[in-house]
Amino acid sequence: MSGLEDIRSIWETIRAEAEIVAQREPALSNLLQEMVLSRNSLAEALGVRLSRKLAYHSTPEGYLKDVFQEAFTADQTIIQSIRHDIIAVCERDPACKNHLTPLLYFKGFQAITCYRIGHHLWTHGREDLALYLQSLVSEVFAVDIHPAASIGCGILLDHATSFVAGETSVIENNVSILHEVTLGGTGKESGDRHPKVRSGVLIGAGAKLLGNIEIGQGAKIGAGSVVLDDVPEHTTVAGVPAVIVGESNCEEPCRAMDHKLARIAHHSSSIIAHDRK
Repeated sequence: MSGLEDIRSIWETIRAEAEIVAQREPALSNLLQEMVLSRNSLAEALGVRLSRKLAYHSTPEGYLKDVFQEAFTADQTIIQSIRHDIIAVCERDPACKNHLTPLLYFKGFQAITCYRIGHHLWTHGREDLALYLQSLVSEVFAVDIHPAASIGCGILLDHATSFVAGETSVIENNVSILHEVTLGGTGKESGDRHPKVRSGVLIGAGAKLLGNIEIGQGAKIGAGSVVLDDVPEHTTVAGVPAVIVGESNCEEPCRAMDHKLARIAHHSSSIIAHDRK
């Protein structure tokens, strides 16, 4: 399939799922009609859903919807990334039963979608509006992603509450992140100061990644860890401060979603020393 055909296919799936839910649960029929069944595309449905959630009296729903539609029209890669995000949620979150659920209910997916629009605004000279959108998302979803951050596709932001990503953060494709994760700086320095998370990484709930550090491809970060140094690819780190405790035991922990800390049978002093540098 081409990119447009892929997007049309997932939209048809979402519409079919909405029709089933509307028949099964009459209390939701008006919501589904307004948000999905009366819409012509995934972009239109997202624009309506997100603008309705974020609208304040000072910024009417209709204006936000127009801003979102302009972004979707100007940059088709936004919708393509959103498609990959929906698939990531469906494949990795056992609480997600269909493709409709993220669009309607999951604030992690909704927040990352709003970030994508804000990033488009930021990179096209509309920084003030991008920052305003960031503040709305922070208030409504309790997710704070700077619009200058660079985030790939296939992202699962699970539960999402209190997720923070600073201005120079980088998250590559196919990464899974639990709630209360911080990608932050370590002081008042300016410039490139936030973590770089490579593809395939799994970051457990409450982990704090601080500074201009690199989290290698396929690494796993244990829940509650404080990571201050680079993490080699395909390793697991945990603790405060985090140290290497094992291998990540699969090529892409982001897909397996296994938070167990598989230990290396015999740690070498050189590995531990490297991690504590």
